[in-house]
Amino acid sequence: MNAGSSAKRAPRSAELRVGGFVRLSTCDWPGELVATIFSQGCPWACSYCHNLHLIPPNAETDIAWQDVMSFLGSRRGLLDGVVFSGGEPTLQATLPEAMRAVRALGFRIGLHSAGPYPERLANVLPLIDWIGFDVKAAFDDYARITGVPGSGDKARESLRHVLASGVTCEIRTTVHTALLNPQQLAALASDLAAAGVVQHKIQPFRRFSNDDVVR
Repeated sequence: MNAGSSAKRAPRSAELRVGGFVRLSTCDWPGELVATIFSQGCPWACSYCHNLHLIPPNAETDIAWQDVMSFLGSRRGLLDGVVFSGGEPTLQATLPEAMRAVRALGFRIGLHSAGPYPERLANVLPLIDWIGFDVKAAFDDYARITGVPGSGDKARESLRHVLASGVTCEIRTTVHTALLNPQQLAALASDLAAAGVVQHKIQPFRRFSNDDVVR
C-alpha cells in the first residue's frame, strides 16, 4: 500500500490527521471494495516502510478530515467499507471518534495496525470488523526492525488483544530479504505459533511508485 498528500492546513483538535487518502482499493481489505485513510504519524521507523512521509506525527498535511467525510458520504452504497491505515492509526487519540463517524455513514470498518499501543488498540477493537495486524519479526528481534527498544513487547501484547477479541484478522509479515533471513523467519513463526496464530501471511517487500497514489 502507498499514500501521499498534496495544500497545507492545520487540523482541528478533534479531527483525525490524514496523510493520504485512496478513494478506491481492492487490496487493503481482502475481498472488500474500500476507501483507505492513511493517518499521519507512527512511533516506529521501519527502514522498509512504504510511507516514510507518514512517520512524523506533526508533519503538515493538506487532506482535510471534512473532505474525507464528504467523499465517503457520496459513496454510501457503493463501497463495502473504510480501512484506517497509516502510519499507525492508534497513535491518534481521535481514532475512535473517526471510526464512529464513518460507521454512522453505514460503512464497515477495517484497521491496519502494528500494535505499538496495546491499550489503545484494545479500545478500538470493538469498533472494527476486520484488522490486518503487521508482525515485524520475532518479538525479541523487533528493535532491529523498528528502531525502538521494547517494541516487541508492545506488539506481543497487542497480538494477544487481537486474538482474544474475536475480530476477523489477517496476521501478516512483510519480508525484506535483507532484514529477515530463513532462520529469523523460523523464529517468528515459532513466536506466532506459541501465541496461538493459526494462519500467517507472508508478503514480499516490493517498491511502489508515487503514480499509485490518489492525491
